[in-house]
Amino acid sequence: MTSTDAVGPLAGKTVLVTGGSRGIGAATVRTLHRDGARVILHYRSDETSARAIADSLGSRVHLVSGDLMIPAAANDVWKDAVEAAGPIDVLVNNAGAWLASPLEQDSEWSAGWDRNLSLNLVSAADLCRQALLHFRGGRGGAIINVVSRSAHRGDDRDHLAYGAAKGGLLALTKGIARGYGSDGVLAYAIAPGWVATDLAEDALSGSDLSSLPLGEATPPEDVAETIAFLASGRARHVTGATIDITGADYVR
Repeated sequence: MTSTDAVGPLAGKTVLVTGGSRGIGAATVRTLHRDGARVILHYRSDETSARAIADSLGSRVHLVSGDLMIPAAANDVWKDAVEAAGPIDVLVNNAGAWLASPLEQDSEWSAGWDRNLSLNLVSAADLCRQALLHFRGGRGGAIINVVSRSAHRGDDRDHLAYGAAKGGLLALTKGIARGYGSDGVLAYAIAPGWVATDLAEDALSGSDLSSLPLGEATPPEDVAETIAFLASGRARHVTGATIDITGADYVR
């Protein structure tokens, strides 16, 4: 099936998903593709997993790589994505990591802040900038930023920088929605809690999941379905909103 043969609510749309080789990103790539999108799957280093996903889907998937921890790498990722698939309609800023910034050691504290801000905020902001430049002038488009419940409540004592970075990304999302709606740009934030991915295994190991209201961590597919719905443009006036996906573990 070619891209022109695709059917579904996202047929004809091209979506860039960062961190698409695992976890929420991988589930999102599969869901967007199911709904007809042409998907650009960004990965940092796990080419094997990225290619396995692309091969399993069979068509309408393009791969781009780049280490978003490196300053300005996001600009190259965007450039490569456009070269691979043409004009982009939706940016999903999913790449991120729960990186520690422990208080006790000067070097670990500073490194934690540098790494969190670089990956969880600045690279996403650079991609948002590229998307805004791309979307202006009548084309329009959507930006979906994956933040965290930590953006609202803060994070634990060893992850203060992570919570601050995600809070910054949330504020950026709201500013884009307010500032660029007249240019046809929609912007949304997705704020998951614990999600059942390999990235959360260590943190969740030994935890009593029965304490969660639904008795389980959130399936990544729940996040992916929400992203796909927003990407479709079926709820334009949700722009500027934050959608919490925590299974009622954190309720605002």
